[in-house]
Amino acid sequence: MTKNTVSEPESTRLTITWSKEADHALRTFLGSQGMKKGDLSKFIEEAVRWRIFHQTVREVRAAFADVSPSELQKMIDETVEEVRAKRYRERSQRS
Repeated sequence: MTKNTVSEPESTRLTITWSKEADHALRTFLGSQGMKKGDLSKFIEEAVRWRIFHQTVREVRAAFADVSPSELQKMIDETVEEVRAKRYRERSQRS
């Protein structure tokens, strides 16, 4: 019998060093939100993901700062159209 399981995401342990004030502030905040000690890792992971996302957005905005809004919209529309056409072709081939 084959067991259909979804593997747990891999985890990495790390040690961080930060101020007692930041630690206390974060733990106080988590406690006020009803979160428990184990939620600290989840909170930090989410914060890191948001930080990376915002940094990426900032870099993209800087890279396209000299492109007019209409030209940027045209580029987006063309790319979306290409991706949709590719997916449509892939679905048609599978059927």
